[in-house]
Amino acid sequence: QVQLVESGGGSAQPGGRLRLSCAVSGSTSDYYAITWFRQAPGREREGVSCISSSDATIHYSDSVKGRFTISRDNAKSTVYLQMNSLKPEDTAVYYCATGDVFEAWCYSGIGGVTAYTSWGQGTQVTVSS
Repeated sequence: QVQLVESGGGSAQPGGRLRLSCAVSGSTSDYYAITWFRQAPGREREGVSCISSSDATIHYSDSVKGRFTISRDNAKSTVYLQMNSLKPEDTAVYYCATGDVFEAWCYSGIGGVTAYTSWGQGTQVTVSS
């Protein structure tokens, strides 16, 4: 059973930057496709970005494209989400997730929430002046 632990959340001003980390453990495979989601109060959980297990494919939602960058450090079994040019609407709890079905593997885009079976506990990001 894979375990995911997010860290790196906090507060930032508009235009600022934060880097989130998703540490992966308990895996029998070296590499997992990882997707970042976020959920703001009163809103549905939305996919933000994903990276395939081989790093061959990466996708971003339109709302973060050009501002956020997903990457992986295999030696540390960690996936990062670098968030630049932050906006107040980026305020949310951010989760990383992985799943066992094709939709979760980031080959054709960011999957729907139900495609993912393993989730981290989430990390809060607050953007305000």
